Amino acid sequence: MTQVAGSNMATSTMLNGHSHLNGTHKSSSIWRPTEVRNHKRETFAFDSMNDALAAFEAGDFLVVMDDENRENEGDLIISAAHCTTEKMAWMIKHTSGYICVALPGSRLEELNVPMMVPQNEDRLRTAYTVTLDYKHGTTTGISAHDRSLTARALASPTVLPSDFIRPGHLVPLRARDGGITTRRGHTEAAVDLCLFTKLPQAGVLCELVNDDAQGTMARRDDCRAFADRWGLKMISVEMLAEWKRTHFGMTASAVL
Repeated sequence: MTQVAGSNMATSTMLNGHSHLNGTHKSSSIWRPTEVRNHKRETFAFDSMNDALAAFEAGDFLVVMDDENRENEGDLIISAAHCTTEKMAWMIKHTSGYICVALPGSRLEELNVPMMVPQNEDRLRTAYTVTLDYKHGTTTGISAHDRSLTARALASPTVLPSDFIRPGHLVPLRARDGGITTRRGHTEAAVDLCLFTKLPQAGVLCELVNDDAQGTMARRDDCRAFADRWGLKMISVEMLAEWKRTHFGMTASAVL
């Protein structure tokens, strides 16, 4: 990558101000979630793909379920370009807090981000890489401000490997080539959602948990209730795969 003179200073200033930076989207006001009280749904249903994609493109969170025979978990997913401090803080509050950013392998290679371990023993082969913090405008790296800034930096095409500190407090995930066509995972779903909506291919994701004493994982009906409570759209990884097949003509089988 060729560095533009003064790009680090410009990147730091503009990312801190949530301003437009070659695909990093602007936030003109402080985001506040709106809670929908006493919402009752008669029967379970996912939202439409068109509604979900429109919401995602506009900077909203989506709740995305994977297969019930796989993890049977719902992730909050938002584009990294839209991930402000307030959104990151809200995400941390309602999830396990182990915030990840899914990116294509080619982009991680450009940023010199290696895999976390040489041999992946994770049951579902989630492709964890070395953790990162953005170097400019952050302190310890763990705050919602710092993690959101790191996420937005990863969505920017102008950042360089030298703009990041390793290890850090945000976990990049390497999406498999071919996306959800080749692997039905939340990692690939996050990148493909960005692809489908023409946003920078970096998606922030984390598993939803229930608001109980044990912090149990949110399952399908829990996720539907959460989405309704906060006015979010809810879809499944399989719906994304079918949408991709219909619109891109990709029919290869995928591993769960």
